[in-house]
Amino acid sequence: MSRIKWHRSESIGSTNTYLRELNGGDAAYDYEVAVADFQTAGRGQKGNTWESEQGKNLLFSILAHPHNIKVKEQFYISEAIALAVSDAVIAAIGPEFAGGISVKWSNDVYWKDFKMAGILIENTIQGDRILDTVAGVGLDVNQEVFLSDAPNPISLRNITGREFDRDALLTDIVERFIGYMERSSDNEKADVDRLYRERLYRREGYHPFRDAQGEFEACIEGIRPDGCLMLLTRIGEHRTYEFKQVQFIQNSTIGV
Repeated sequence: MSRIKWHRSESIGSTNTYLRELNGGDAAYDYEVAVADFQTAGRGQKGNTWESEQGKNLLFSILAHPHNIKVKEQFYISEAIALAVSDAVIAAIGPEFAGGISVKWSNDVYWKDFKMAGILIENTIQGDRILDTVAGVGLDVNQEVFLSDAPNPISLRNITGREFDRDALLTDIVERFIGYMERSSDNEKADVDRLYRERLYRREGYHPFRDAQGEFEACIEGIRPDGCLMLLTRIGEHRTYEFKQVQFIQNSTIGV
């Protein structure tokens, strides 16, 4: 059984920063989890912030040591935490609402066209090895009103009308993440890759995207082991994008 060390705070700058400053953490534990009721300096991808009412949502990070994962395969960590969060959410909200859950590349968790969770992965790399990884998660759980200019936030309570036990949800996510990380041996990576692809947002059909050249329509062809998104446009172009090089868009001007 994996050994987990918990760090709990009412308020913290950033749970990711807190764990990274442990410089690899306590060698007596396999995983360390930092959780806070409020973050004063919470971060997302490319420096984005995450709105969260104090005591209403889940703000946490997990420190792990992914020895079975090569640097060129590091996107597996993103798959593992995105699946863990979405699995736990599906179990919590029940079958009535679960059909709307998906993972928007690279690792946002969505319900229909609304974002409920954002994830930030930070790896410490030495040569071809990942020494440790910190996976930070912001999951909207019981917040009812969002005041920031984020375009599409939603919480579990918004979806279901119910309040959720944040501690129970957190424990479930952590256990599921550990389970996926323990499946990172070569013979099980393919199964986890498949599960991730089956849960992708807009995984079927053509949808509008935007890159540096403008808007276009494409379907998702796949995702490379390094996490790059592969798209096929309506006119047959194969395009590959790194994180933040392409956007999914909700209200397209194509054809207008």
